[in-house]
Amino acid sequence: MIGLAEVRAAAARIQGAVLRTPTLPSHAVGRAVGCDVWLKLDNLQATGAFKERGAANRLALLTARERAAGVVAMSAGNHAQAVARHASLLGIAATIVMPKFTPSTKVTRTEGWGARVVLHGEMLAEAAAYAHDLALREGLTFIHPYDDPGVIAGQGTMALEMVEDAPEIDTLVIPVGGGGLLAGCAAAIAELNPRVKIYGVEVEGYPAMAQRLAGQPVAVGGPTVAEGIAVRDVGEAPYALLKRLGVEVLIVPERAVEQGIALLAEGAKVVAEGAGAAGVAALLTHPSLFAGKRVGTPVCGGNIDARALSNVLLRQLLRDGRLLRLTFDIPDRPGMLSDISRRIADAGGNVIEVKHQQLFGAPTVQSTELELMIEVRDSAQGNAIIAALAAAQYVVRRG
Repeated sequence: MIGLAEVRAAAARIQGAVLRTPTLPSHAVGRAVGCDVWLKLDNLQATGAFKERGAANRLALLTARERAAGVVAMSAGNHAQAVARHASLLGIAATIVMPKFTPSTKVTRTEGWGARVVLHGEMLAEAAAYAHDLALREGLTFIHPYDDPGVIAGQGTMALEMVEDAPEIDTLVIPVGGGGLLAGCAAAIAELNPRVKIYGVEVEGYPAMAQRLAGQPVAVGGPTVAEGIAVRDVGEAPYALLKRLGVEVLIVPERAVEQGIALLAEGAKVVAEGAGAAGVAALLTHPSLFAGKRVGTPVCGGNIDARALSNVLLRQLLRDGRLLRLTFDIPDRPGMLSDISRRIADAGGNVIEVKHQQLFGAPTVQSTELELMIEVRDSAQGNAIIAALAAAQYVVRRG
């Protein structure tokens, strides 16, 4: 089993190859969730995610024969780039098997680190099977993303850095996919400072580790913005370690992950992917559990698609009442749009989008459907705008 000694050895082994990222207090996040919060910014790694820790340590442990033969890994995301980068730094040939659906940007970035990328299979499981087959046929060493002692020990270096840089921390909240990060952190903390309470976090569509720990059958699936922790088959080594240590895994809804991404972007000025915001999502979902605590949580990845990030932020503005979508059926005559816009402006709103439909949406040929997107300070100002329009005899439907 992995322990503090193995994690300390990994820390020494990867020093200089992996960035020691800052652990910083975030007053904005703390105010929003009701406790003191420190963020471990592993989104600042060269590949944008914590996966470099485990990959660098595992590759450093290869024998001379294994280095000469090369390595193979399976991943559709951060592990692929981590293995590719550190193999390149060590002069080791790397093959990465990625599913056919992998976005071209991820393929390009992985190839940019010098790896040979093979696209195979529709699902991750098919890509994994092919990677294992390549390892046998070509004599390559398979680098597992989480079910490997060297990888687990490397990931655990994150916890060492967090408690060294912020000794005030009394609670750690760690996202869980396959379990390597949580297992490595838990193994280190259990010996280094057992008074620090550690929790894992999974998104509600993929609670595989929580189900395994509870002795339940694993049932997962569905779309999620936290694709980095959308794992069906957790690692057996992480599972055994977490079971032995009695680590609790919390479940968070999809909406909380989106809220976490938005809070980090607006409040902490930090870009996080869905998996990277899962820790903050847990603080938002379980505030009573963390009230009065001094919590450390990693932003363990920042590789989020720009369009997805934009959509998350806009959805949060709508939820917060800072974007208002109003629909009107108005008479088709000059000056109506101008009058509505003036009343909105007088109430302090800012119209940012207009859809004016005469042919398809309107109930009669004498009317037109108008849809407006309005920027407001908060829901109170939005309600004031609706009241002002209603007072002018406009019939408004809120979107």
